[in-house]
Amino acid sequence: MSDPPRKETDIARRIRAHGLARGHSPVEIAREIHDQCGPLFGTSAVKAHRLAHGVALSDIVAQVRALFELDGKPEPKLGETLLSAYESGYKRPGPEYLHYLCAVYRVEPVQLGFANLCVCGRPHAAPVAVSGGGDVRAPEPEPLVGNVVARPERRRWLPVGRGESGRAENPASIDVGEEDIVLRRTLLQLLAGAGVAVDGQFLGAVDGLRRKMDDTLVNATVSPTMLDQWEETTLGYGQIYQATPSLRMLCDVLLDFSEVRRMCDMRQPVELQERLCGIAARLSALSGLIMINLGDHRLARSFFRTARTAADETGDRKLRAWVTVREALVPMYYGDPREALHLARKAQDLAGRDPSVAAAMGPAVEARALGMLALRGRGDAGPGARRALARGRSVFERLTNEDTNDLVFGFTDRQMTFYEGDTFTNLGDHKQGDEVLSRALTLYAPSDRVDLTLVKLDRALCKLNAGNADGALVTAQDAILDLPPEHRSDILMHRARQIGAEVKVRHGKMPALDAFNEAMTGPWVKSPATSDPSTEV
Repeated sequence: MSDPPRKETDIARRIRAHGLARGHSPVEIAREIHDQCGPLFGTSAVKAHRLAHGVALSDIVAQVRALFELDGKPEPKLGETLLSAYESGYKRPGPEYLHYLCAVYRVEPVQLGFANLCVCGRPHAAPVAVSGGGDVRAPEPEPLVGNVVARPERRRWLPVGRGESGRAENPASIDVGEEDIVLRRTLLQLLAGAGVAVDGQFLGAVDGLRRKMDDTLVNATVSPTMLDQWEETTLGYGQIYQATPSLRMLCDVLLDFSEVRRMCDMRQPVELQERLCGIAARLSALSGLIMINLGDHRLARSFFRTARTAADETGDRKLRAWVTVREALVPMYYGDPREALHLARKAQDLAGRDPSVAAAMGPAVEARALGMLALRGRGDAGPGARRALARGRSVFERLTNEDTNDLVFGFTDRQMTFYEGDTFTNLGDHKQGDEVLSRALTLYAPSDRVDLTLVKLDRALCKLNAGNADGALVTAQDAILDLPPEHRSDILMHRARQIGAEVKVRHGKMPALDAFNEAMTGPWVKSPATSDPSTEV
């Protein structure tokens, strides 16, 4: 008798052949391949489905591209390399690619090894059998009305049931609330290129989801591997945070936040529960940062409060310090700099003496808050701001490369330089401020849209402080108009209008101010918390 096959593809081919002979479905064959090849070769669930259909990577890529073409979308960037990365676990598909992979294999995300629900909110499985040659047809799309699926089926799924084998008996039976439906509808509109209004229903869904997380934090079993994937996904948001339009980013983050909330529904073993709470803290704080960009400081504060609750569950002082120093940005942009100063110092106390992101960022935020207070006439704030900057730079120089390579969960050199320039600008040192801000511009990538625009607006303020009101208005106007409309978030518009208001206070009505006011009424991401954008500064 010959030796048994030892290659993954040989074993999968044999399992597929026996399965087809017995009349098994591709889903059943994929499960058998995953059960047998997983322990031997680390075969992922998504790869098992491709092997169950007996097709190559290029076949799946071709089918996804065909579905994109059928839906009238541009050709996707999905290739064999990226699909292989999904199968090997090095990368995780985004909501759109995950939807089309589910459509190709006619399964739900959980059957492909991903905890997410599909962005379309509909089941993909169908009773039609797949041919032995691997011809997999996607289900017929439902009619669209205004770029949104017509007549969405609103369900309340029951928790996932598990049989004796531990597998999910009904992968689609997951708790999907009204919040998820609203977020999915918004994301589908954004993916289709439709305009989206941030209305009361959307913000109600956002806050409702946050409240559910608050409830479940005080109340399943999740694997360490799944937590590894969620941690990687969460950290990945730090790399695309500023390059992605705020509203689109919020939808993506909150859909993952919803999945994590469901995992928290029942208490986990202590070590897993701490990791899960750490993920929840980071996602909630990230949602708070996005709400700052969108101009809703009330919801931003609420998300940071949820983040603090989750971080307290971990016992990780560095995480608690990071949440606190990020929360300080809310009052710094939309409230009282004295509160920002208090939170920045509290973050430093939590961080302790060891170098960390919060230990470096805390003094930098403290310096910015003191600079704002100096601008309002507090005489002792100037020297304190300069001392805080020196202290922050000293700690920053001791951070690891990992800590200085992330704009959200870390603290980069370009952010430190921006904070220094902002402080000098508020202190009235416009010459040094402009020099430092000019250096910051060379450090930021074009995709770092939020901070890059804030730096340009600070340079406009430097010009104003130097007596060049016309130059200040032109610089501020160009900074806003250089942004695509979907990136013109409230925080940037708010800052630009502040510069226009200051020009009016110092120089009165002037021709350049009328043109500036007109430019500020253009399209931007509006928030109900924002006053009428047509009002002149």
